[in-house]
Amino acid sequence: MLEASLILLGAFLGSLPFGVWVTRAVTGKDIQQEGSGNIGATNVARVAGKTWGVAVLFLDAAKGAMGVWLATRCLPDSPGMHVAVGVTAFMSHVFPVWLRFKGGKGVATALGVLLVLLPWAALAGFVVYAVVLAAFRVSSVGSLLGGLTAVIVAFVTGAPRPYVLLALTLFWAMLWTHRGNLSRLLHRSERKL
Repeated sequence: MLEASLILLGAFLGSLPFGVWVTRAVTGKDIQQEGSGNIGATNVARVAGKTWGVAVLFLDAAKGAMGVWLATRCLPDSPGMHVAVGVTAFMSHVFPVWLRFKGGKGVATALGVLLVLLPWAALAGFVVYAVVLAAFRVSSVGSLLGGLTAVIVAFVTGAPRPYVLLALTLFWAMLWTHRGNLSRLLHRSERKL
């Protein structure tokens, strides 16, 4: 019963569309009809301003972290459950029921999940993201290189196997959610922030 409750909580938290709410509150616009149509922090930054993009980044990371943090407290010896809650939060962000399963790309939510389970890997990934974004102003490149960095750091630091596999799974999922960005990068038509 506790396990099911934690997974449902992870799904609920992950599905909260902060990008939609923040953009509507600040600009009155529907983020899904503006810019790239994505509900994530990058599109919010383009539509509502960078300050609000950062706010959504924080909120989307927090919703990924919260359910996983509760799982680690309620079931400290169940890494498989921690992973399950993290994956559920990520997938609920990408496919939120409230938005007809059209959500974000999951980068910030994955960051929040990994901050709880693999803090050094998550921080290393975030630093790489920030440096790449500052240098090239292309969020997708920073996101994917940050995700890859998190996987590498998790592996080389000897993190628990379920958590390393989680980092790898989230990275592969982000490759899928960024498939359009990858195509635009290949054609040199990706938008800068």
